[in-house]
Amino acid sequence: MAKGVDKKFCWEIKDFSSLNSERCNSVPVVIGDYKWRLVAFPKGYKADYFSLYLEVADFQSLPCGWRRYVKFSASIVNQLSQELSVQQETHRWFDQNARGWGFENMLPLTELNAKDGGFLVNGQVMIVAEVEFHEVIGTLDESKNIILSNDLLNKSREVAQQVKESIDVNGFQVLPSQVESVSRIFEKHPEIAVGFQVKNQHLRKTFMNFLVNVIETLCQSLQELSNEDLVEVDIALTYLKDAGFKVDWLEKKLDQVKEKKEKEQSGLVILQGIEKQLHDLMHKCEKKKSEVLSIGAPLKFDDVV
Repeated sequence: MAKGVDKKFCWEIKDFSSLNSERCNSVPVVIGDYKWRLVAFPKGYKADYFSLYLEVADFQSLPCGWRRYVKFSASIVNQLSQELSVQQETHRWFDQNARGWGFENMLPLTELNAKDGGFLVNGQVMIVAEVEFHEVIGTLDESKNIILSNDLLNKSREVAQQVKESIDVNGFQVLPSQVESVSRIFEKHPEIAVGFQVKNQHLRKTFMNFLVNVIETLCQSLQELSNEDLVEVDIALTYLKDAGFKVDWLEKKLDQVKEKKEKEQSGLVILQGIEKQLHDLMHKCEKKKSEVLSIGAPLKFDDVV
């Protein structure tokens, strides 16, 4: 059975060992405006692995040109130890030509069916899945949706609400506070928006706000930038490329920031080790100092008599 709780739901596959069918489906769960279901291949799809997929259950009733960009994560729960649970994650477009995506090699069948492995307990396998949508804000044409990550989109909207006045820069209505930044972008990268075909000025303004926010995110210090922020920027650049922006130069900058972040994190680990060694050394030094002072202390009268 399947239990829906917002974007996260659990599927308990009962009598797993006795399943004879090549595939089995969970009960559909409504998430957003679609019905979704998990599809499992108990005996493996193409290899000796348990396979698991997310599928749009009501695709036949959806309008022509429907499309959603989805973050899908799934876990095979180890019922003896949560730490041994197996999880995989992917980001994918779902549309009328690709109604299902997932993980072909989720877990070796030998490991899944192991007697004391913890994945198959009392004939039951437990799956926990999570589905997250990225917001659709408009279309380039009837078949292609343009999406923005929620965090960066909200930032763009906040800026747009603060100042209603806008100034035209290379065909984009931008905020007065952004004129200098946008002008510098076009000065250094004049062909950045050549492939961007959206005509609606509101959407053009939203996308330019989005682009500026991506750049400002990369300008933050490494201490402020988390790995999750860098993943968001990576996804954001994919959105901008899908919209027609030429952002290869930003992708190179992102790679440089990622490399610096890795060096910073490895350096912090080394520094913490050195600090610990120094702390231990100082402790030994203080202890030895006390011993030396104790040995060198003058004898008292009663010690001599």
